[in-house]
Amino acid sequence: MLVKMYTRENCSFCYAAKRLLTKRGISYQEILLGGEAIKEREMREMTGGNAVPQILIDGKAIGGYMELVELDMEGELDRKSVV
Repeated sequence: MLVKMYTRENCSFCYAAKRLLTKRGISYQEILLGGEAIKEREMREMTGGNAVPQILIDGKAIGGYMELVELDMEGELDRKSVV
């Protein structure tokens, strides 16, 4: 499973998403948005979202932290991590 996550510093939802992925043993690529217009435009084009975190799993935008939690509660993160 390939996880890519757009984040900002001092974002509690970003921190919680990283913590959940780490707890599940899922590695991820973090793209820290530091006011760089190119990265922010890339995030909007790839995810359709403006708020962070924006998370992609295997190239598919799933949304943010709440959607990640929903996947976890449904057992999808465990299934995806095995693949």
